[in-house]
Amino acid sequence: MGLPGLDFPGVGVGLVLYRDGKILLCRRLKEPEAGFWNIPGGKVDFMEKAEDAARRETSEETGLTVGSLRLLCVDEEIFPDIRHHWVSLLYVTEDFSGEARIMEPTKHDGLEWFALDALPENLSEFVKSAVRYL
Repeated sequence: MGLPGLDFPGVGVGLVLYRDGKILLCRRLKEPEAGFWNIPGGKVDFMEKAEDAARRETSEETGLTVGSLRLLCVDEEIFPDIRHHWVSLLYVTEDFSGEARIMEPTKHDGLEWFALDALPENLSEFVKSAVRYL
């Protein structure tokens, strides 16, 4: 099932948190891509700037406070089987503080730092796109 009442793409954000050659990934419990490792992110709210959405979503999901960030790439993913279509702005930052922890246990069941040369096999399409630009 897609977004209720929407027959157009959603606008999303994702944030690559980069530290000591590693990136922080969250294992998703919900579609799209349940069971896959993803970067923190989500939907851009109406009248919310995309950069602010990336900071908010990251804080809501990981408890981290994010400072400056830069645009890494734009990604588009279509999941026909669940009628999801996302156009997402993916950002990257090394400017964050706090200790990462699972803040939304109904959305994620894992949160780990991975070296770029030792990423898990079940990566979300968004992570695959972001890694190509790192």
